[in-house]
Amino acid sequence: MAFSVLLTDDAVRDLEDLYSYIGLRDEPAKADYVLKKIEKVFTGLADSPKRGAYPKELLALGIREFREIYFKPYRIIYRVVSKKVYVLLIADGRRDMRTLLEMRLLA
Repeated sequence: MAFSVLLTDDAVRDLEDLYSYIGLRDEPAKADYVLKKIEKVFTGLADSPKRGAYPKELLALGIREFREIYFKPYRIIYRVVSKKVYVLLIADGRRDMRTLLEMRLLA
């Protein structure tokens, strides 16, 4: 793997909250499945981090320093700096993403 993938504290909390939510609302096996799929996304980012698109909400503001990749309906927002990929946010894409991105990334 050419790049290191690092999760910010916020992204770790997002992942923990997501896992707990699915485990309580659906079933633990489904939560495990989603976690494994998201971890697979992280592996893919280590191999080719530039493959993600620019989040449309940020692109509309002219911001191109963040990228995103989907594991539908979840959006994983990250930033590539040197040989590191910083995962900043993991959220359900059906949320008000503009407000969430502004609060989390632009504040």
